[in-house]
Amino acid sequence: MIRSSLLAWHFLTIIPLCKASHVQPIPRELASSMQWYPVVGLIIGGILGAGDVLFNMVLTPDMTALLVLCVLVVLTGGLHQDGLADTIDGLGKRGSLSERLAVMKDGSIGALGATGLILALGLRFEGILHLPAPDRILLLLCMPVIGKWTMVVSTFGSSHGRPGGGLASDFFNEIRLRDVLWATVWAGVFLCATLGWQAGGLLLGLGVVVARGMVFMCSRVFGGITGDVLGAINEVTEILFLITAPMILMLVAF
Repeated sequence: MIRSSLLAWHFLTIIPLCKASHVQPIPRELASSMQWYPVVGLIIGGILGAGDVLFNMVLTPDMTALLVLCVLVVLTGGLHQDGLADTIDGLGKRGSLSERLAVMKDGSIGALGATGLILALGLRFEGILHLPAPDRILLLLCMPVIGKWTMVVSTFGSSHGRPGGGLASDFFNEIRLRDVLWATVWAGVFLCATLGWQAGGLLLGLGVVVARGMVFMCSRVFGGITGDVLGAINEVTEILFLITAPMILMLVAF
């Protein structure tokens, strides 16, 4: 259990915690670590919340929001932003399935991917900047939780888009229903306890719809999904959370 959680932490962040978890894991261990993704998301959210409080003491709201965004990108190594840019480039490529996948695998970023990444970062910045003060810290805590959870939901039942597999193949091949259920328990309990069962339930439902909708669309375009698509799902879900969560909290308050 401890090794599984450490694997999740080291996969989703750049901060090393234990050398033992760097020993090459077997495929099932990698897939099993996904049940801890929402917990890792909660820790990331805690770091963002603490940073927001500290930055707000001495900086303007604009600079605080920008630095919180920088902390998020640095802490996760830009993993999901890279996936979003590659996915947008693949979706925008005209050509065969193999050509689309080749564009995604290419290390360079195209015009569409760069534009999409800039817009996504802009939306994140505005979303963080305009979070309502009473719920600001709670929403920063919850944002990475739901983003990481939707990656687990998207992996289960999906197949890899590349015929020869890829970095995420072990996750797709070895994930089990119990991994998804545990991840859902962590995410559900925390969101409902933090935001209330109505708001938490609505946001989880919205996350499922968005994530599985993206899985369906990308499976049609790429013949399956890849690790890049999972990163894109995390980005889209978290951005939509920043936009919709304040409105949903207002709605359920009436």
